[in-house]
Amino acid sequence: MATHMPKQERHPNTLRREHREWLLFALFIGPNLFLFTIFTYWPLIYNVYLSMVRWDFLRPTMPFVGLQNYIAAFSDLRFWNIIWQTATFTVWSVGLTLVLGLLLALLLNQPLRYRNTARAVVFAPVVISGAVVAVVWSYIFDPRYGLIDQLLGFFGLDSPNWLADSFWAMPAVIIVYVWKNIGYAVVIYLAGLQNIPRELYDAARVDGAGAWERFWNVTLPGLSPVAFFLSVTSVLTCFQAFDIIRVLTDGGPADATTTLIFHLYELGFVSYDAGKAGVVAVVLFLIMLALTIVQIRYLERQVTYG
Repeated sequence: MATHMPKQERHPNTLRREHREWLLFALFIGPNLFLFTIFTYWPLIYNVYLSMVRWDFLRPTMPFVGLQNYIAAFSDLRFWNIIWQTATFTVWSVGLTLVLGLLLALLLNQPLRYRNTARAVVFAPVVISGAVVAVVWSYIFDPRYGLIDQLLGFFGLDSPNWLADSFWAMPAVIIVYVWKNIGYAVVIYLAGLQNIPRELYDAARVDGAGAWERFWNVTLPGLSPVAFFLSVTSVLTCFQAFDIIRVLTDGGPADATTTLIFHLYELGFVSYDAGKAGVVAVVLFLIMLALTIVQIRYLERQVTYG
């Protein structure tokens, strides 16, 4: 006959200790969970509800319209053009920030004179307000007396009308955005470069590896965790870029620099259409969530830790 082992009873002291640990855990996590619920989870849920109603922020009633706002948005060619503009802005801004940031970090990692001063100068735009940066660059881009016009004048060239030409407006916004945020990428890259063991470079030199081989086989793998972190954060930050666009071009000309976050502002705070603004917010959230999941699932496989 099969015999059953007697169930071992837990000591009362063990139970009391576990209860105290759970209580301590609840005391630590409770305030954070409460704040996240009030300021993050609830607004997200309520925004989904707003995307299914028709409301102008003034009327006391909010008629439920279901998916009509979504159907109207996805049937609008302007909405798809704005998504394309957002993708263009994000791809170019993130790509240039990562590549140029790496090149500057490699330069500023060398034993140069006034290296610390140069690092401070590169990082300075990061802490400056985006609105202030946009105002300064609006004068630099001025086709009549701007700095770019003066520089091109030495070569007998005329400056394009950066902010009023639909062809040049997006490149202008990308230039300003990259200039403001590249210092952050440089600092993160520098931290990654200084964490790569010197022994790896010494071993590569002993094996006869040249500068390119050392960069490709030592530096890049060593920077892969940093590059992965920057790619995720840079994409999310680009989707939320608003102040530079608002001051520099106000989304124009002819929607040439209108992104999803700016379109959300137009619908919610200019047209006072909470339902359509809610649709844009939901779409923006889903795109950011999908991109983050894709980056974590596929890009992290290329990351070399340790």
